[in-house]
Amino acid sequence: MNRTVDVLVVGGGPAGLAAAARLAAAGAGRVEVLERETAAGGVPRHCGRSGFGGHSGPVYARRAVRSALRAGAAVRTGVGATGWAGPLTLEVTAPTGPERITARAVVLATGARERPRSARLVPGTRPAGVFSTGELQQSVELFGWRGERIGRRAVVVGSDPVAGHAARTLLRAGVDVAAIVAERVRGPRLPGPVLRGARVVELVGRGRLTGVLVRGADGRTGLLRCDTVVFTGDWLPDHELARSGGVLLDPATRGPSVDPGLHSSVPGVFAAGNLLRGVEPAAVAAAEGRSAATAVLARLAGAPWPEPGAPLRPECALHWLTPGRLPPGPVPTLLLRPTTRLVRPVLTVRQGGRLLHEDRVPAVLEPHRSLRHTAAWADRVDPAGRPVTVRLSPSGSPDSPDSPGSPGRGRPSGASLR
Repeated sequence: MNRTVDVLVVGGGPAGLAAAARLAAAGAGRVEVLERETAAGGVPRHCGRSGFGGHSGPVYARRAVRSALRAGAAVRTGVGATGWAGPLTLEVTAPTGPERITARAVVLATGARERPRSARLVPGTRPAGVFSTGELQQSVELFGWRGERIGRRAVVVGSDPVAGHAARTLLRAGVDVAAIVAERVRGPRLPGPVLRGARVVELVGRGRLTGVLVRGADGRTGLLRCDTVVFTGDWLPDHELARSGGVLLDPATRGPSVDPGLHSSVPGVFAAGNLLRGVEPAAVAAAEGRSAATAVLARLAGAPWPEPGAPLRPECALHWLTPGRLPPGPVPTLLLRPTTRLVRPVLTVRQGGRLLHEDRVPAVLEPHRSLRHTAAWADRVDPAGRPVTVRLSPSGSPDSPDSPGSPGRGRPSGASLR
């Protein structure tokens, strides 16, 4: 079946639904959302905790779906995009059979997933009782599994807040949490016994998990008896569809490289949400979906596709940043994620040998939280020039300005923690 729509949104999570709701309400024509799961809403569907704008995850997800439907968007579930038949034509598998859908604009909002145990290179056997956070939460929140189906005694692996969410999910299901193994020495407050500076080095058990070997911060190794282990965090953008369509990926985030307007490297294709870099809160993903919708409306009205602009590259203690490209335009806001805990680090921006910006961030940065930075220096970037390097230095003092009018020492960075 060959079909045509005005805007095709791939992914029915917070970003995709927010984009579809704004587009449909603005009269963008036929707006269609494709969601491969049996219900739309994304990860919040199986997050029973509060923290989604004062609501639980399932309530937040249902409201997002209703908002898109009331605006006039079509939300199709159980439908997966499997490949491309052209720059703006997707091959789709639906319950009714294969389809080929052509759109005037495509919004990729396929989200992120946790890296599985195999990709984390944890050796050992392949017993039952090994979960990711998503698998655990779906089992408990969507299918009502209790402790007897999950296990009796569990170990949670992770240093981020999601490890705490996994532990609370286990406790609600009636599973005892033996410990949380957190590789980072410092981090957010987590429930229950926490082994900091430790890591799981091997899984033990045949048929069913019987324990995990843990190496502590002092180098000693011991066996933690358990029949369940939950690996949390370590998010990876779900970028297979973007990559197969020739969309340029950012080497740091592994998601599509986009500009502040969320334009990808392929004209007519936009990307938003956690597809861009892994996990951020649902509110951040939804805001990006709305921003993408604004850019899509401009595209449908005939706006030209912007030039690529100068690429942005993280350095030193900066893990990643988005967006990854900076064309001429309004002052953008960047999300920066450090690799480690930093106390009042120095933020330095250069293009080639030219210093664009430098100051000290007056805050404590954590690797599980993003820094929101207003790039007031963007008008000094040569969009056709060399890559712009953005560096977070854990110590030292700012360099001296190398030209008149460059930012001086101690000037506030316009940054805030997300």
